[in-house]
Amino acid sequence: MIEQLRLTCDRLVSHRQLACGHSYCGIPVHGKDIFIYSNTDTERKPLLLTGHHGDISAMTFGQSSRRLLLCSASADYIIVWDVEQCQKRSQEGKIAAGTIVGSLLGDVVHLSFCSSDERVAACSGVTVYILSSEKQEVISALAGHLGPLTSAEFCPWNKHILITTSEDRTFKVWNLETETVCYQSFVLSASPLISSAFLEENRHVIIGSTDGQVWCFSFPDDHKCELVTKIEIQKVERRLHNSQQETLGQQAESVKQLPADEVEISKPILKMAPWSSFTDTTIPERDSSWLCVGSSDGLYVVNVATSELLTVLYFRDYPNLSLSVAGSWSISPGLDNSMVFLVSSLFTPHVVLVKLHLCELEGIWAGDEGFSVFPSSPLLLESPLNVELKKKEANHPKKKGEVKDQPLVFHSVARSSGYASAPRKTMFSPKTNIQKNPFFKKARKNAGLLLKDYPGDSTAPIIPHNHLSIASKPVHCIQYSGDGKQILCGLGNSSVLLYKSSLSGNPAVYTGHDKPVSSVSWSLSRQWWLSASEDRTLRLWSHGSPEPAIIMANSRFTKPIRSAQFYYLDKFLLFASGPSLYLYLYNVDITRDDIKRYQQRSVVKLAKCFTTGSATDITAMSAANDFLSYIVLVCGSDRSIQVFDMNKGVVASKLADPHSRAVHCITQNKGSMFSTQALDSYNLFLTSAVTDGVKIWDLRTLRPMCMTSVAAATFTSFKGTQTQSLV
Repeated sequence: MIEQLRLTCDRLVSHRQLACGHSYCGIPVHGKDIFIYSNTDTERKPLLLTGHHGDISAMTFGQSSRRLLLCSASADYIIVWDVEQCQKRSQEGKIAAGTIVGSLLGDVVHLSFCSSDERVAACSGVTVYILSSEKQEVISALAGHLGPLTSAEFCPWNKHILITTSEDRTFKVWNLETETVCYQSFVLSASPLISSAFLEENRHVIIGSTDGQVWCFSFPDDHKCELVTKIEIQKVERRLHNSQQETLGQQAESVKQLPADEVEISKPILKMAPWSSFTDTTIPERDSSWLCVGSSDGLYVVNVATSELLTVLYFRDYPNLSLSVAGSWSISPGLDNSMVFLVSSLFTPHVVLVKLHLCELEGIWAGDEGFSVFPSSPLLLESPLNVELKKKEANHPKKKGEVKDQPLVFHSVARSSGYASAPRKTMFSPKTNIQKNPFFKKARKNAGLLLKDYPGDSTAPIIPHNHLSIASKPVHCIQYSGDGKQILCGLGNSSVLLYKSSLSGNPAVYTGHDKPVSSVSWSLSRQWWLSASEDRTLRLWSHGSPEPAIIMANSRFTKPIRSAQFYYLDKFLLFASGPSLYLYLYNVDITRDDIKRYQQRSVVKLAKCFTTGSATDITAMSAANDFLSYIVLVCGSDRSIQVFDMNKGVVASKLADPHSRAVHCITQNKGSMFSTQALDSYNLFLTSAVTDGVKIWDLRTLRPMCMTSVAAATFTSFKGTQTQSLV
């Protein structure tokens, strides 16, 4: 940030609305006069505007590009100035004059133009006045709030819609044509609402309060707003600070300690502006949900779509700025891909014009290459993934009295091969009148359709293909086989059902657990599948066998198994119990002694046991088995997500508070044999928490990309032409 201009006023202007445009800025002087400064040439003599008889309380520039208008308000007049005309009159030696559009409307605290600059909204007390910008005319006076108004903004895509915020902690949506309230919010906070903004690309309205909270509401055509997300600036700031400290490799103890000179202050949302209004078309479209928030200690860039803080520009990090605590903000796009701020000091009569080049923030969208789901280096010699299971070779001792080789013919006379018999008189004649059976051709055609690639230009299926209800049997987990032909369902009655993908016919039932089944998983070869239960046991089944090939008893674990799966191309069994992550080698032997059937010949061996960094219980886990990957994602009851590097056997990174509650579901994009995806898409994963929706993350940056407001989801797997989607 570069300080372009610094002015000292004769009185405090910390709680007054200042005017800032892309080329000019306006500052009150001597209470009732205005100085207009050029943002590009601050050494030029400012333009003096006189006409008010009382102290100026609010100013704002127009939004139209045809001509630059400035509106200023005091207790006596509201005046609209044509800046270019005033400059010409001043150069001619005449007194610059404006148009009085309102008089004696009280103490005006906020002004705003509509998108066409035809009307001006003025907030005074509990009333917002809609004025004409061409003449002195009060078009309408809207009153309905129980407390003084703090802001009013016109809808950028509908100039007949106005939104107002008030100290009564609510906001209202007004229809200016009918002069009625379209929507009135509930009480959002214990603190007054002081700012508002629109995100035109997403059709959202943003509300800010004095206690540092930001609400994002949908703004449909019927104007029935619904809450999309809520952001607390202090909480997301703490989360960003912790993630940056962990990225630098510092210990958790130093993260929690605050510097001795750091004082925690409130962060009021003084001003908000959409990021897309400052950028050009070369910036990715994802910045349409980015929001610039001006607070008392600096500028915050927030991604509303993910409820994440992207970066913070603190005043204290720029020693050249003659500003420490802000009282009011005015934000505007500048020239040459920049943005300009006009900020007043809270405790001193200073006003600072600051310019920020957006190239300084390239790191926000560029991102650092953090982790990748694909290995970038070979296995270490001491890696847990290098452990092998020594298989015992079976000894088959020779039996006494073994039968020696015998001749194939035991009779003294062998039957003739037929060469001496009489020749055949009737030759072979083919059958030419056989009716073709279309059934086999149709069956062969349908069998090929099941393995057909899913078209890449088609959207995900949204129409239910089949619905099956299992009475009094809640489904706790479900998974497709890799070829998409079968589905495993773990039920709450401790059984597992194996269905065809069409859900037709009677399923195969597998029993043996004593408590609800918490996890099921197919092997990559589809020869085996496993089930884990709340009874602290894990069973590995051979496909088609009613008896498990491996039973891992509850004596091995002290807490229920929350998640289990095959890992590293079926080499390991990976599962979570309590705060521990277990990695087991195994060898399946389904042969049994008919006399000692209770003895299993399969072998399991513990390769490594990992513990989460905070020793918190694991609530969900995910790892890729379809290809070699060192990354295992673990969610804890402390609301954290930990990234395990199984090659090194350590926690490589940790995300603190990715959701407001503990994550109960996590899944990676593991791909499908029926569709082709870009390599970068395999670095995406989904998380879900109760009452907190679903977030999609990028493993390379460990930042969320977007958020939806549904309870749980998983990546869609395309299984042939009859596609199924799990939600």
